[in-house]
Amino acid sequence: MKPKPTGHFQMKADGLYLQFDRLFRAPIEDVWFSITNPGFLSQWIGTYTGSPATGGVRFKMTAEGEDAPWENVAILECSPPHRFHLDVGDAPDGWRMHCHLVEGSHMTTLTLAHRLTDPSAAAEYGPGWDYYLDRLEAARRRTPMPVWEDYSPAFSRYYRELHVPEPARG
Repeated sequence: MKPKPTGHFQMKADGLYLQFDRLFRAPIEDVWFSITNPGFLSQWIGTYTGSPATGGVRFKMTAEGEDAPWENVAILECSPPHRFHLDVGDAPDGWRMHCHLVEGSHMTTLTLAHRLTDPSAAAEYGPGWDYYLDRLEAARRRTPMPVWEDYSPAFSRYYRELHVPEPARG
């Protein structure tokens, strides 16, 4: 099956986020394990060193090749098995992300959001997050990993044309 872009913009109190929602037929603790356990993370996105309990780790994306840089990650909030908020990288190039999980009817919804300072950056980040979330699903199902060329540049137009919501007026 050919992959499809799934991201959308969401305006939050601290800015514009590119958000992705995925539904898993699994308990919340199982999905939490898939997005936080270093052994499982390495199957679909990356690896980290250090102890999350300290509030910071160093993270490297494994599907980016051997030359992928290590990034500093500040753990702003971690409430297992429901949410974590992170700052990834160092200013001014760093970015904020969060993952929220909600369970209902024996299914878990994972919401991943990446804060953008410029909506046009969605054309770069959107295909990447769709790719990595599809890798997460493939790792969980133990099926072959998706192919990056099916995502970029194929999804870039979708993300360039996304509607940017107006900031809430208060």
